[in-house]
Formats: sequence, C-alpha cells, structure tokens
Amino acid sequence: MDSTATDRFDTSRFEASRNRLASLAYRLLGSAADAEDAVQDAFLHWQAADRQLIKVPEAWLTKVVTNLCLDRLRSAQARRERTVGAWLPEPLLDGDPMLGPADTFEQRESVSLAVLTLMERLSPLERAVYVLREAFSHSHAEIAEILDITESASQQHLHRARHRITAARPSGGEVDPASARRIVEEFLAAASSGRTERLVALLTDDATAIADSNGAGAAKTLLQYDTPQRIAAIARAGFKPTPAKRRLAGGTPAIHYALVNGAPAILFVIGDQVIGAVTFDITGGKIATVRGIAAPTRLVRLTEAWRQHGPDTPLVTQW
Repeated sequence: MDSTATDRFDTSRFEASRNRLASLAYRLLGSAADAEDAVQDAFLHWQAADRQLIKVPEAWLTKVVTNLCLDRLRSAQARRERTVGAWLPEPLLDGDPMLGPADTFEQRESVSLAVLTLMERLSPLERAVYVLREAFSHSHAEIAEILDITESASQQHLHRARHRITAARPSGGEVDPASARRIVEEFLAAASSGRTERLVALLTDDATAIADSNGAGAAKTLLQYDTPQRIAAIARAGFKPTPAKRRLAGGTPAIHYALVNGAPAILFVIGDQVIGAVTFDITGGKIATVRGIAAPTRLVRLTEAWRQHGPDTPLVTQW
C-alpha cells in the first residue's frame, strides 16, 4: 500500500471513531464547540503519530481525547470561566450524534443538562472517570490505563463522583414523554397569560431557574431564581410578548416544542434561526428546574440541527 493509500486508510479509521470521540469530549467539556476542537486536535495527534505502532486505535484515540479534555478543564481560562457563574452546558437537539451513546438510562442521564451541570462540582479526574464508566462502560482497568492512575484510584474517583451527583440531583427517573409535553404546554400557557397561581402549582417547592440572559441581552453572570413565586414572576414577565421584545429579538418568533439533551424544551425560532431555548427538568409530575439559554454562541450547533429538523406545528405561531 503506497503512502497516499495508507493516509486515506488511516484517516478513515479515525473518522469511524469521530462521533464516539465527540460524544466523549462533549460529556467531559459540556460544550459542543470545545468538543469539536478537542477531536480535531486528536486528529492532528493521530496524523503525527507512528500509526503502525498503535495496536488498538480506538483505545489510543480515547486516551488522547480524554487527556486533551482534561488539559482544557484544568486550564486557567476554563477555571475562570466556570467559576464566575456565567457557564451553562451547551444544549443539543435530540438526534445529534454528539449525544450518543444513549442505549441505557445511565448513558442518557450522563448527557442531560442536569448532570452536565452537576459534573462542574467534580474534579477533572472524577469527571473523566464518571463519564468513561457511566457513559462508555469502560472497566476500571481500562480507565486506569487511559488516565495513568491505579484501578483503586479509579474506583475511589467513581465512588465520590456518583455520591456527589446522586446527592444533588432530583430523584424520579425518566418522565413519560406525553406527560412532559403536557406540563410544558401548561407552563407556556400559564406564563403567556400571566396566571401566576397556575405557574406556582406547576413547580416543585424547591424549584430553581437559571438563565444566561434577562431578556435585554446576555448577562455577565447567570441569573438564578430559587422559589416558585420568583420563578413564576420572572416567567410571567419573560414570556409575555411585547413590541420591545420583538424588536430585541429581531422579529416575531414562533415557539416550538422539542427535546433537548433528552429533556422537554421550548425553542424560540425566527425563520430557521433558534434565538432562545428553555429546558425543563421534571420530577414527580412537576417542574424542578428551568434553564433559559439565549447566548448565540451556545445555540450554534442546536440551530444547525434545527435546520435539518422536519417541519412541525409550533405551539405558538407568532409570539
């Protein structure tokens, strides 16, 4: 095989792993854009390596991508961005290959916005062990090899990670899709019509809301609300359409129901551009968490996926 044919063969071996590597990097970083950069860096490492010495390409690439992501998580810039309170995971439309694998509950949960947010509380090593074990079913021996730690250290990191995530997340398991949609539609109707009592009734007693914008542009830090009454008030104010809001949005958006990272969501769409996403965590038939994401940089990949999305009937044609 000549060198050109070898390069094509080796490139195809990398491309066969690209989606898996991207989904690994996304879980580790919580950002699709950063995940794509990490995978591209891994490709450069792959091209520069003596590939004849690589016995198991998938294992080699997994180790490279994981450690590239750990370098990013440990960087001064990442620590600064993630500690000032201005960070939310980047939302992805269901069906995006970056959300895979999704065969088991643990795999689907590991890519939920709730768990991606909770993983910010973990150390980089705890996060890596948790993702490699829960989402990709690697053995502790394999994880030890990937991270250059002992098997016992891997087990300890996993135990701590599971404990921290389990203790902080609401229980309740997966929600029936039809029930989830009904609850979200009721929330939208109540918020749009200003029915505060109905909004409060749809929220759990310890509900929280988080947004990266207050409706007047991107906020420097996340806006957080921690009582049903405050959430109802901000939802009523935020969802009520006004000419000023339409001017700020650049038009009159339609509101669509969607699944984002496995959770129910509503998308504000003008033409083929998603200008805002509101996601909901539901437990016990009520809304436990509301996340509002309007920063354009966090909606790039979701918008690209939406443009490939089949047409559906919006919940609200003209907001």
